[in-house]
Parts: sequence; C-alpha cells; structure tokens
Amino acid sequence: MNEVYITKISKFLPNAPVDNDHMEEKLGKIDDKTSKARRIVLRNNRIKSRYYAIDEEGNVTHNNAQLVSEAVNLLCDDGFKKEDIKLLSCGTSSPDQVLPSHASMVHGFLKGGNLEVNSPSGACCSGMNALKYGFMAVKSNMVENAVCTGSERMSSWMKSELFANEISHLKELEKTPVLAFKKEFLRWMLSDGAGAFLLESEPKGNNPIKIEWMEAYSYAHELETCMYAGSDKLKDGSLKAWSEYTPEEWIENSIFSVKQDVKLLSENILVKGVASLKNAIEKNGLQPKDITYYLPHVSSYYFKERLYDEMIKQGVTISWDNWFMNLDKVGNIGAGSIYIMLEELVASGKLKKGDNILLSVPESARFSYAYALLTVC
Repeated sequence: MNEVYITKISKFLPNAPVDNDHMEEKLGKIDDKTSKARRIVLRNNRIKSRYYAIDEEGNVTHNNAQLVSEAVNLLCDDGFKKEDIKLLSCGTSSPDQVLPSHASMVHGFLKGGNLEVNSPSGACCSGMNALKYGFMAVKSNMVENAVCTGSERMSSWMKSELFANEISHLKELEKTPVLAFKKEFLRWMLSDGAGAFLLESEPKGNNPIKIEWMEAYSYAHELETCMYAGSDKLKDGSLKAWSEYTPEEWIENSIFSVKQDVKLLSENILVKGVASLKNAIEKNGLQPKDITYYLPHVSSYYFKERLYDEMIKQGVTISWDNWFMNLDKVGNIGAGSIYIMLEELVASGKLKKGDNILLSVPESARFSYAYALLTVC
C-alpha cells in the first residue's frame, strides 16, 4: 500500500466578498420586506462576509461545476497539467443538475484528458467522501494521482424569486406570509466556493501533507432527517420525495429549497459529533494533546463553545489554542469548507514539520461525520 500525500491545495471564491449589510441586496427581499430572521441568525453565526456567484446585476457568474474547474485549474502548472489527472473525485451538496453527475460536468469544463470520475452525494460530508475515495485509490495503487474537491453554489437556491409563488399562495390562503424559519434560516449562513487537493504517493511540492487515516460515521439508523431538499418532511418524520408531488406543489411548498429542522439539529449535532470524534481518535490511538491544529467545520459560531463544552463532558477535550477556523471570513461553504480551511492554514505559513492536523466535518442531513488526520512532512 502506498503512502498518500496532499501535494497541492487550491481554492476559488467567486467575485468580491459580500458583507452582512449587502446580503439581502444580492439574494433579494422575500415579499419585498426586510427579513426579521436575518439579524438574529447573523448574530448567532457571527459570519461577517461570504461569497456569491452572482454579479452586481444579480446575474449568475458561475455554476457549481465551473467553480470547481476554476479551483482545479489553480492546481495545474508546468509540472502538473490537467492532462495528468487520473482521478477526479468531486463532492457537493448542490450539484447543478440531477444528471449527469457533478464530477462529469467538472470534467467537461476542464477538458484535459481521459480520466476516472467519482461523484459522492450528500451534504457537507460529500467533500470528505470525495477525499476518501481519492485517498483509497492512490493508497491501493489503483491510480497515480487523484484530484479531490469540495464545493457549493447555494446562492441561486436562496434568491428571493424562488419563494415568490409560495408567498403568493400563503396570502391566498389568508395565512401569515412569512416563510417558515426552517427555510429562511439557511439563507443567511450559506456561501459559494470550491477547494481542491492533489493527492500523490510521493511527498512532492513545497508543503506536502501526509494523510494518516480517515474515518466516517452515520447515525441515520437512530435519527430522522434534519436537513433536506427535493422533498418535504411529514409529521411522522419521514420524507416525501419531489417525484410524489405535482409540479404545482413543487412551487407552492418550495419542495426544492433547502430546509433544516433546527430543533433536531440542536439536540443531536454536538452529542453525536463528539461521540464519533471520540471513536475515531481512540480507534487510531490518537491523544487530544497530540493534535497541533483542529479544523472543525461548523455552520455557525453558535456551536463553537457548545462543541467545546460537549468535548469536556465526553472526556475528549482539544485545547482552544489548537483550533483553526475561518467561517467568519468565507461563510459556510458546506462540502467545500474543510478544503478552504486547510488551504488557508497552509497559506498562513504557521505549519511546521511534524504538526498533526485533524479535519472534522459534521453533516446534519441525517447526522453523518467524517474525520482525517494529517501530518506535515
């Protein structure tokens, strides 16, 4: 079995950063009214800026696959060309279409040469699943190299016009024309962008980082769905798929919008997260004190202190001094967040040979968690 190294890292964040005061200009007002939920959500998540693939006139500048192709292009130079890629593994929560697969569309924009594609589905863990597939492929010597990516293009899912018909329908029914919090909540948290890693079996480049191990856990056997799109949640906790609704109901009920059960999230995301973290580090003989940098993907700084408190409860505390986050600057990029976080840490110049980096990614969709331990070479 080969050793596997991250030999190059890149990111692509579209357009200029958008601050909190200009979010609603970009996404639009629902029912021509300023959101009452926006300030509450922003106060809790403490995000100060994010990126949207939308220009000043409100036009889309990049789709998801284009964001990824831009990030992958930034990995390439005279020493490593697009034609040299053997495996393209791309994770996202927000593919541009149902079919073809996301990685196939990225490959189409890249051109380059013939290669293998892999498109794990899911939410935030899809980026880590893309990485794990590449890790296993290089480790088992099935391919010479792998380009793994995580990305999101959620801004177009959050634009106000997508909810206009639902608001109109609510008015007709003489209901209060306010979008349910489970739908509006995520409008003020999500961001666009893409990150990419090049994996090789030799420690090439200026800052090679070895992947020691990867672990993943799902709690879907215990917990019902928390975040979902392309469906609606019934009273018994089950999901009814978009294909079982009429086209009129798709619009009236915003079936394709992203929704989150906030109560279910707060009750379970941290408890299961720390339990799975504890499993991962104990399985691999890692001590919390040996972690130089802990990179947790969280959707909101609201969870940061609560995550630390839960660590204390479960006896797996990682010192504050070892945490590294950039949520406040780039927003929640879902499957791409962990890639962009590691890129910023590497670019900071802080890393030293022998440093251990623990990547930690939760997914609230139906409570999945993924981890990776890296060592700076």
